[in-house]
Formats: sequence, structure tokens, C-alpha cells
Amino acid sequence: MIIEMRTYTLKPGTLAEVEKRFGDALPMREKHSKLAAFWHTEVGPLNQIIHVWTYDNFEHRTAVRAAAQKEGNWPPPIREFITDQQSEVFLPAPFSPPLTPREVGPLFEIRQYTLAAGQIPGLIERWSEKIEGRQKFSPLIGGWYSEVGALNKWVHIWAYKDANERFAARAAAAATGNWPARNPPGVVIKQESAFVMPSAFSPIR
Repeated sequence: MIIEMRTYTLKPGTLAEVEKRFGDALPMREKHSKLAAFWHTEVGPLNQIIHVWTYDNFEHRTAVRAAAQKEGNWPPPIREFITDQQSEVFLPAPFSPPLTPREVGPLFEIRQYTLAAGQIPGLIERWSEKIEGRQKFSPLIGGWYSEVGALNKWVHIWAYKDANERFAARAAAAATGNWPARNPPGVVIKQESAFVMPSAFSPIR
């Protein structure tokens, strides 16, 4: 399976209209493959929407997108509101949960780490030993590493009821002494974090 995360930056003040148009067009698009998640940023880079899709492989992605566009109702009519588009393709770590519909938010934190070249396998091994204990405090939505787009990237997404729960969960996990899964010096060279909220039609919310 591959996971595509598409991030669009919007003109300020247009989010509500973009989500409406996207939601209106979505039923036709989902005849070909299902949306995994749709979020908009609350803290971090503002005026962004993030939509996540899963495919069997790149051939499946190409076929689905071609079939959806052929019907004429996709992509949704939101181009006038977009100032930047980014598409990245990820592979899930062995412990990454399936992207099935569930209500576990509504606050999600997307953490993106850029690693030194060649360090993804070691990070996954270290996380594999500790991730079960960490998930006792809040659910993991995804642990993915980049295949196309910005390389050497590790993305992990967590769900919380609100910001207070997020701070409490992280503190409780750290208090166990088993989290975070420590990396040797020089492995992580950049870190980013954003709080996002789901749209009304997001399957993960």
C-alpha cells in the first residue's frame, strides 16, 4: 500500500468554501477510491488543507485518478483559491494502523521529521520496540516514511480530544521513561509540528 498526502495552501478566508466544494464533489470521486482523511490546519502553517488517500500501488493510483478525471467532476472546482500544492507519497511502517474511518479526535497533531540519509530503518526499529507503550496514552493514526517527494522524511500523526489532552498524554508517556524513542545524535536534522482539525466529511475525525 502507498499513502498520498496532498497539502494545498489556500488564500486567506477561503477555507469554508473550499471544504464545501470539495465535499460536494467527493461522492463522485469515492466511486473510484475512498478518502482516508481530510484536515485543515489550526496551528502551524495556516490556510492549508491536507487530504490523504491510499492506493494499492502507483499503477492503482494512476488508474483511479484517470477514471475520476474522465467523469468530469474531479478535481473539485477550487483552483481559484489555491496558492500552492504539494503531493508526497509515503509507505507505512509495520506498526502503522490501517487508515480506516474512526472518531478519535478531533485534534490531530502531524509531526514531520527530516532524517539524515539512510536513517529511516533504524528509527522504525527503535519505534517498534516502544510504540505499543506510547499508544496507551493516545492513538497513533499513522507512522509513514517518504517514498516520493521530500526524501528521508518520517511522519507520525496522533489523535487527541483537545490540546490539554495532548500535553497530558505526552507528559505521561515521557514519565514512563520509555518515550520518546531516543535517536542517536545527528539522526534527526529537522522537526515540524502542526495541529489540524477534520472536515465534516473526513472519515478519520
